[in-house]
Amino acid sequence: MYEKFQSFLQNEISGIHDAGLYKKERVIITPQSASIKTDSTKGEVLNFCANNYLGLSDSQVLIDAAKKAMDERGFGMSSVRFICGTQDLHKELEKKIADFFGTEDTILYAACFDANGGVFEPLLNEEDAIISDSLNHASIIDGVRLCKAQRFRYANADMADLEAQLIAANEKGCRFKLIVTDGVFSMDGNVCPLDKIHVLAQKYDAMIMVDESHSAGVVGHTGRGTTEQYNLRGKVEIITGTLGKAFGGAIGGFTTGKKEIIEMLRQRSRPYLFSNSIPPMIAASGIAMFDLIDKTNTLQDKLHSNTEYFVKKMTEAGFDIKPTQSAICAVMLYDAKLSQDVASSLQEEGIFVTGFYYPVVPKGQARIRVQVSAAHEVEHLDKCVAAFTKVGKELGVIK
Repeated sequence: MYEKFQSFLQNEISGIHDAGLYKKERVIITPQSASIKTDSTKGEVLNFCANNYLGLSDSQVLIDAAKKAMDERGFGMSSVRFICGTQDLHKELEKKIADFFGTEDTILYAACFDANGGVFEPLLNEEDAIISDSLNHASIIDGVRLCKAQRFRYANADMADLEAQLIAANEKGCRFKLIVTDGVFSMDGNVCPLDKIHVLAQKYDAMIMVDESHSAGVVGHTGRGTTEQYNLRGKVEIITGTLGKAFGGAIGGFTTGKKEIIEMLRQRSRPYLFSNSIPPMIAASGIAMFDLIDKTNTLQDKLHSNTEYFVKKMTEAGFDIKPTQSAICAVMLYDAKLSQDVASSLQEEGIFVTGFYYPVVPKGQARIRVQVSAAHEVEHLDKCVAAFTKVGKELGVIK
């Protein structure tokens, strides 16, 4: 039987290649940082495509905390939380997360994909409604699919459409309504209009869930995400997020919010009940990370300054940059092959970026997603802009 299936897969993979959509993995041989080495480049390249927003992926503070935890608490838990997989480190990290976001309680997961996959089904059923932004992350989409709630979708950040969907949910007699949105949309870099979403939620008696994966550590004066930016701390029922981006870049996700919601997830959320606890070293480094960023706003301030500088310089150079309120700068190229050619040429100039194209973004919306970090210095940003300008002129992107 496999010979037939093998032939089918080979044809499908060839089709992906022929369409110019094949994704190749590039191997890094150094720690994740502003400057890295790969197995295919000579010398170092500047990394502008990691989610390392606060530059903490190679933080010695976090590394030392992880080493200490390994010495004192071991390598792994070999268990799920409710059997024998909970250490005091897990509970302490959950409290740190709740305190950071101004919520009542937190539950940890192996990744935010698991948090989003495990949040809907335990809380809602066919009597209820999920109203989801059209550009929400794939993990939210998959989580919604696992739930029997009625599904409504509104155009990205379109409040008129959101109101229309809320009215439709009311007309269908839905019991509970949950509006779901990314805090920052990962391909465009725009921040959800949470203030306006909150107004509509109040008007139509709905709850709100925000995925802060790309906004936590980035958005808001102290990086506490969209609820800080819009002065709504403690007023959103559910927040999901990750430790794998701004918060150290390792692994681990979480859901934080109202205590009864978190309690129900501990009882019935399948990715929590049937997956191993995060390792003690990850929990310990997460605690150290929150202690670090609670003491100073230096990293957030530098990240915001770096992003403003980069966007200004790229716009002055003539590039089409989507409006951004985050550290994600989408350099629009529109053509899939062109995005790959630009990325390849930039790597030759010492700039490590990735071209994004269908199906990651809609057809005809190919781009280079530049991600700025607090680890970048001004000279890094200048080198990146100069390389983009050189390659852009050579490939006819700018004049």
